[in-house]
Amino acid sequence: MKIVNNAFSHKLIINLSIVFSQSTGISNYAKNLFAYLNFLKPTLLTAQNYPEFNCYPVPDNLTPAQGTKGHFNRLLWTQFKLPRIYKKLRSQLLFSPLPEAPLYTNCRFVVMSHDLIPLRFPKRFSPLTPYHRYYIPQVLQQAQHIICNSQATANDIIDFYQIPASKITPILLAHDRTHFRFLNLPKGNYFLYIGRQDPYKNLQRLIAAFAALPNSSDYELWLAGPTDERYTPLLQSQIEELGITNRVKFLNYVPYSELPTIINGAIALVFPSLWEGFGFPVLEAMACGTPVITSNLSSLPEVAGDAAILVNPYNTAEITAAMQMIATDSGLRSRLSTQGIARANQFSWEKTGQATAEVLKQFL
Repeated sequence: MKIVNNAFSHKLIINLSIVFSQSTGISNYAKNLFAYLNFLKPTLLTAQNYPEFNCYPVPDNLTPAQGTKGHFNRLLWTQFKLPRIYKKLRSQLLFSPLPEAPLYTNCRFVVMSHDLIPLRFPKRFSPLTPYHRYYIPQVLQQAQHIICNSQATANDIIDFYQIPASKITPILLAHDRTHFRFLNLPKGNYFLYIGRQDPYKNLQRLIAAFAALPNSSDYELWLAGPTDERYTPLLQSQIEELGITNRVKFLNYVPYSELPTIINGAIALVFPSLWEGFGFPVLEAMACGTPVITSNLSSLPEVAGDAAILVNPYNTAEITAAMQMIATDSGLRSRLSTQGIARANQFSWEKTGQATAEVLKQFL
């Protein structure tokens, strides 16, 4: 790690205190992005080692790896330690890859907001609800500018927090092109879902839609993503009641290295989520040339464009009809595969990074 010299001004500092070795959405975003900000000569606040950057060491107990305690530690560190670092490094701007920053200080900051799902689908007793209801709006109000991952998220920020649109720049994200790509593998007989099992992910309707497929005994439904003791038993009970236990597979967490193979082998990715800030599985499946069925709500049409079948996620029959079309129409599968690859090629981390750098330059 190249440690900074405190005697010099470090105009731009990037808060990477949330980043750790395991893969999470925000960690992936941050790690893919800052490589394209290098020409701004940022200083990284990090517990990781990035030899090609100026780095300022921070504690390694501020991440999701430490669970709720890590989040709490990070919020305290952000409020009380980060302003001192900002002053010590004589910084002019802090960039945070999530909507966290010191409140009521002299720190100038730009933040990234990913989604407001905890407000759209609040859970009783979840600490994320007050976090989004009280802390985040203060951060966004005090920010110099807000970057977000889609126009849908921008609209939510405007609607929920009454932030003016002029203060928000939507910048679509990207995928790892070397990892998610067409592999020309033989297709399996399974439809695939990737993600968590929270109720807003709409798995109950997906399972019901799969069960209603004509000749459904010819197919399987694979659910890739960590099982959850709060939700998985309800889904398993539904599957038993529908008599399709032997045709629905819970894959649990699938290692990142194995995802391209599973995606390439699927008949289609079915991702009928009720809301997404961006929707990485849709982009990654398109990059693999796998047909996609996804929702006509939130950011998902922004990601999919005309390269997927868009359905009303509240309409189970519509999901079933889309699955049946893809299962039985080889011409449609081929067309969606070609269109998906072309659509995915329009996204790149270089574009995302350059657009982000343009925003940050305005405030340096």
